[in-house]
Amino acid sequence: MRLRALVLALAAAVAVTVTPTAVAGSSQPAAPAQAAPAQAAAPATFTHPGVVVSRPQLDFVRSKVQAGAQPWKAAYDQMMASPSASLTRAPKPREIVECGSSSNPNYGCTDERQDAVAAYTQALAWYITRDDRHARKAIEIMDAWSAVIKDHTNSNAPLQTGWSGSSWPRAAEIIKHTYTGGWANSGRFATMLRTVYLPEVINGAATKNGNWELIMTEAAIGIAVHLEDRAAYDKAVTTYLGRVPAYIYLASDGATPKPPPNSSIDTRDEIVKYWQGQSTFADGISQETCRDFGHTGWGLAAAVHTAETSRIQGADLYPQVSERLRHALGFHTKYENGTAVPSWLCGGTVKPGLGRVTEMGYNALNGRMGISMTNTKTYTESHRPSGTDNYFVSWETLTHAGNPS
Repeated sequence: MRLRALVLALAAAVAVTVTPTAVAGSSQPAAPAQAAPAQAAAPATFTHPGVVVSRPQLDFVRSKVQAGAQPWKAAYDQMMASPSASLTRAPKPREIVECGSSSNPNYGCTDERQDAVAAYTQALAWYITRDDRHARKAIEIMDAWSAVIKDHTNSNAPLQTGWSGSSWPRAAEIIKHTYTGGWANSGRFATMLRTVYLPEVINGAATKNGNWELIMTEAAIGIAVHLEDRAAYDKAVTTYLGRVPAYIYLASDGATPKPPPNSSIDTRDEIVKYWQGQSTFADGISQETCRDFGHTGWGLAAAVHTAETSRIQGADLYPQVSERLRHALGFHTKYENGTAVPSWLCGGTVKPGLGRVTEMGYNALNGRMGISMTNTKTYTESHRPSGTDNYFVSWETLTHAGNPS
């Protein structure tokens, strides 16, 4: 186990087109990286189920599926036809999950991610159908892993823990707080989250590409909700409020994007290198845009998931990040929708493949907050139902399309 990380975790208690802004070449230090101010963000009383989806949201989904309404019924049918919803699925737990770069080696990495997604899928299926078999299958999967796993190792361990650690508490929240059939080993599962997952993700990954830290932070805040751990929740929020501005650029940031807090990246040249060589910036461009849209989509999805959980918990982070999120979603969906890539952006060539990651953000920003998002609307509606990537983005057309709650 990573004892030092555990000690640190416990110690936490004490789309719009804009004119790009060219940046003059310089090696002068950028504005120093400052962590977001610590704040008491955790609610006095946690809301359950309260990780990504709430009971009112689940009730809305259930009513739409029962009525055969679209797009929810098609999304539900897609989910129920997936291997994750199979009642014969057999979990594949491992004591040590070893994941190198790009999951090479892959000793339990795919199995863990997919079992975590399956547990969440079965929990959703239980809530919508009230078929006890799905609740029991979710419990079987969670119990299998909590009885066995002890650690994640190798270079991708933090990200792997974040991917799986994002899905596990979603499943656990629904089962523990809505299923009345009993879950004898719920305490053991909570201990697994506290001792195996939380220490790996709670301290972030300041010098990695931003999707890492955002995914890890999503996992941390979801785990904190399930454990009702206020110190971990507060620490995750502080990390989040420092990372989102360092991941998504706005012109109001100045000529240079904000550096990631707690990192050694502090000059313009270092920031440009960190931003994949991009030296011209516009509202909504991301630190990973010129890497590829796939990793960028993961970062944006994690940023939205964390905000969604915070809103359910009563300390809504959307107002603090909505401007960045709406520009980022609009910026990337514009090019996914076919707009020609200008020469100033990534040398005139981008790697599309944002993924089906926009549904929840579109519903939050456009549906609940009333923000016009033409590019994102076109992209989102043309990619329904959104399905699962078998990493940590799952069934969001079902859970969040047009969901007013």
